[in-house]
Amino acid sequence: MFRYAPSRLTEGLAADTGEIISCAAVTHELGVEMRLVLARPALDRVLQRRRRIAGYTGCGVCGLESLEQAMRPLPKVGQGTTVPAGALRDAFGVLEAAQHLNNQTRAVHAAAFWSPQAGLGPVREDAGRHNALDKLAGALARSGQATGAGAVLLTSRISIELMQKAAILGVPLIAAISAPTALAVRAADQAGITLAAIVRVDGFELLTHPWRIALA
Repeated sequence: MFRYAPSRLTEGLAADTGEIISCAAVTHELGVEMRLVLARPALDRVLQRRRRIAGYTGCGVCGLESLEQAMRPLPKVGQGTTVPAGALRDAFGVLEAAQHLNNQTRAVHAAAFWSPQAGLGPVREDAGRHNALDKLAGALARSGQATGAGAVLLTSRISIELMQKAAILGVPLIAAISAPTALAVRAADQAGITLAAIVRVDGFELLTHPWRIALA
């Protein structure tokens, strides 16, 4: 059983780490349970957003009661910075070497924070792509790292849930080795996020707000 804490941030249930009073890891025979104590108004938001089914971890959409909840308005991200196309492409080579768990198993996803100034930052891996991004969100929140001048790198396809989580983090650029869904592209456009997909050694595709990418 896994209940992962950072999803409270990316689902908008906790505005910041200050609304999380405590977080304790309890080890069971079948896994690890994360127990959170939330302060108000975060607790009120959790009670208001009831789910039809218990969702211990995952995308943040399963079990919601309406399309309005699933397609909630996204915050606009900031201006960000201009990123050289070649540097973004090369960053995935650095990320591949930093995927220690995947290099052993070849079966997990990664989410990483990268900026052209500082290079590769936190890298988090998980069998679930949503969980990997939630873990990254937690790492960024705990470190207090600013996200407005960097990018999130993903080793998975991009669905609308991942785009929603990234928008809440305030990341202006998302890049992935796979393709996005149509809803993810629409969400990226609405949130002002630059979306780069199908990143390969010979280039990538730009789908929204291409002005943040400096082409050679």
